[in-house]
Amino acid sequence: MHKGFALWFTGLSGSGKSTLSERIYQRLVAAGAKVELLDGDEVRTHLSKGLGFSKEDRDTNVRRIGFVAELLAKHGVIAITAAISPYLETRAAVRERIENFVEIFMDCPIAVLAERDVKGLYKKARAGEIKNFTGISAPYEAPEKPELTLDSDSKGIEELAREVIAYLTKAGILK
Repeated sequence: MHKGFALWFTGLSGSGKSTLSERIYQRLVAAGAKVELLDGDEVRTHLSKGLGFSKEDRDTNVRRIGFVAELLAKHGVIAITAAISPYLETRAAVRERIENFVEIFMDCPIAVLAERDVKGLYKKARAGEIKNFTGISAPYEAPEKPELTLDSDSKGIEELAREVIAYLTKAGILK
C-alpha cells in the first residue's frame, strides 16, 4: 500500500496541523497503513520535556521529531508530524535526512488564527504575557517550496484531508 515516508505539517499555532494530521492518521489506519502520529505538543511533553522556546530549543525539538520520523520511515511506517517547526533551515536539515519527505504548509492569516484562538494565546502574546510566541514575538519562516500548501482559512478539515490524500495518491506515494 505504501512505503515509509514523513508527512510533515508546518504552520502557525491554530492553523489546523493537529486536527488535519489526526484526520489523515485515522484514514490511513482505517485503510490498513502502518502509521504513527508525532504531534508537536505530545513530543514536547515526552521527548522534549524541559525545552523552552528559544530558537535553539525549538530547533532541538524539531530535530528530535525529525529523527523519530526518519527511523519510522526507514522501517516502512508513515510518520505524520504536526509541529510549528518555524525555521526553514531546520526543516531543510530534517528533509535532507528523510528519503521520502512531504512538507505540507498550513497557510492561514494571523488575524484569522487570533479570531479562532479558543485558548487566547494570540491575545496573551500580543499583550506580552507569552514571550517568544511564533508569529507574534518570534519568527515563522514559511516554506519556500512545500509539496502542498493548504488554505486552512477557507476550507474545512474534510476537504483538506481529501486534498492531502489526493496529492499522496497522484504523486505515487500512496496506492
